[in-house]
Amino acid sequence: MIDFGNFYQLIAKGPLSHWLNTLPAQLSAWQRESLHGKFKQWFNAVEALPELIPSQLDVQHSVTAALQPDLSNGQREGLEVRLRQLMPWRKGPYSLYGVNIDTEWRSDWKWERLTPHISALQGRLVLDVGCGSGYHLWRMVGAGAHLAVGIDPMQLFVCQFEAVRKLLGNDQRAHVLPLGIEQQPELAAFDTVFSMGVLYHRRSPLDHLWQLKNQLVSAGELVLETLVIEGDENAVLVPGERYAQMRNVYFIPSAPALVRWLEKCGFVDVRIVDHCVTTLEEQRRTSWMTTESLADFLDPNDHCKTCEGYPAPLRAVIVARNP
Repeated sequence: MIDFGNFYQLIAKGPLSHWLNTLPAQLSAWQRESLHGKFKQWFNAVEALPELIPSQLDVQHSVTAALQPDLSNGQREGLEVRLRQLMPWRKGPYSLYGVNIDTEWRSDWKWERLTPHISALQGRLVLDVGCGSGYHLWRMVGAGAHLAVGIDPMQLFVCQFEAVRKLLGNDQRAHVLPLGIEQQPELAAFDTVFSMGVLYHRRSPLDHLWQLKNQLVSAGELVLETLVIEGDENAVLVPGERYAQMRNVYFIPSAPALVRWLEKCGFVDVRIVDHCVTTLEEQRRTSWMTTESLADFLDPNDHCKTCEGYPAPLRAVIVARNP
């Protein structure tokens, strides 16, 4: 079982200490009652990984760990076998002792697009909602965050994070908890909150924005990255059964409409800082994620449309401040 004791100790003194009123009971109930059928298989793969302390670690420019001297070919092959037991790998990439995890998403490209526009993370307490395998948490640590906390209810992603953390020398500067944002109390404790690739999966997007706001300190910053459509402040797409083959897509606003939503929820200094069409180079099938990807979700005769006929994925980054 995953041991959250180190995290409890980390937050026992500080702005997150009141989280201990609810968090241990939540995670204990999760361990008892909510484990996925494959969780033991995934966790065993993590347990079988060697405990390595990198002689070279870079989380500022990438997520890369290396040893001098290098692992032997046999050791590297064994490491890759264990990591492949945690497929599919969607967010990354990672380079771990010569094993290059070529993930479905080039999450490093997203990070490079948004970092010039956000407040410096040096010394900050950061929350990443829907963090996946935790790739961006490590980049937040590399940018100087004091502590980067991710929440994601997908248990495979939690195990992927624990695998990477173990290979980074059991680094305690980042943590992932198997929770959804709706399970979060109103902590009002984080200096920066990220929500990337989550909003369009929420049945009630304004409730999601309020939940994010309730995690922030006064003057804290929200970094929101999500699907948008072209249009004015009144434009919102409500897809039918599927959007780009995804069933759980509910509302896709224009960026100007999203600005209005954020202002309605009480955010100030709301800025659209990036628009970017998702390309087949940024999201694609790889040997580490072998099922369908973006190329399969677009109209084969017109990549400006999804296979359902909706506008192809366009993503925006919006930065806002909690007053």
